[in-house]
Amino acid sequence: MFIQTETTPNPATLKFIPGKTVLEQGTANLTSVEEAQSSPLAQKLFAIEGVTAIFFADAFITITKTEARDWDVMKPAVLGAIMEHYTSGDPIFLASAGGDEGASEEEDSEIIQQIKHLLETRVRPAVAQDGGDIVFHRFEDGIVYLTMQGACHGCPSSTATLKMGIENMLRHYVPEVKEVRPQA
Repeated sequence: MFIQTETTPNPATLKFIPGKTVLEQGTANLTSVEEAQSSPLAQKLFAIEGVTAIFFADAFITITKTEARDWDVMKPAVLGAIMEHYTSGDPIFLASAGGDEGASEEEDSEIIQQIKHLLETRVRPAVAQDGGDIVFHRFEDGIVYLTMQGACHGCPSSTATLKMGIENMLRHYVPEVKEVRPQA
């Protein structure tokens, strides 16, 4: 098995591409050992000193590390854990646990549908290339609240991505949008 790695705009995060499906649908953003209890692979990865976050997408995994650790030291252990996991045949998540994207419980307004469509078709593919994802939370009083995940979370350029890229694009196509803010 050959696992490719790619750097991301976030120096604390590397993108690992196993060449096999990671998640069938949705994404999963794990930021603690407690959140990893339902994922055998995440448990192995969090056991590596310096791992602070794991993001699973359809075809890649991004790992975020502490500043104190060096990728030259950590990368072989991460590659080994991913390879061992895929060789074992274990699932990424046990039973019905997994991706954090679910269907909306209530029907979205036309404006929210437009915002979600633009995020899905224009923004998500771009941030996925960088090893991340974007999650829509709500649209309220002209403000769109989003969360950056994976390599995009904590990236030095994430604020510029939100403000200059996503906000400008949404304001262009959806005049009701006045601002984009990160979800607190």
